[in-house]
Amino acid sequence: MSARPVLIVDAANVVGSVPDGWWRDRRGAAERLRDRLAEREGGEEVILVVEGAARGVGSVPGVRVESASGSGDDLIVELAAVHADRPCTVVTADRALRERVRAYGARCAGPRTVRPV
Repeated sequence: MSARPVLIVDAANVVGSVPDGWWRDRRGAAERLRDRLAEREGGEEVILVVEGAARGVGSVPGVRVESASGSGDDLIVELAAVHADRPCTVVTADRALRERVRAYGARCAGPRTVRPV
């Protein structure tokens, strides 16, 4: 039996990819993204990484929310390393972050994967 894939989502990067007023309510934008992710039918474990004003957003069935105490990017890299033993996809447009997680075998996908325009 193969390991269940994991999807790690860079909340700040994905939310910031669409200029829809997210900056007025960063926490609310992260909650809306979390709820959209919970509706996915992908079968993977979904981890949403939040930071800054979005810290403290709670998990819901289907989406585990991890609040970064410092850099969200550093937490995403840590999670990619922890899950290197199974298929892992990191959703971000951040080029430097993509390079860092690829060192652990993670695939990368852009924000539109989880947040269509």
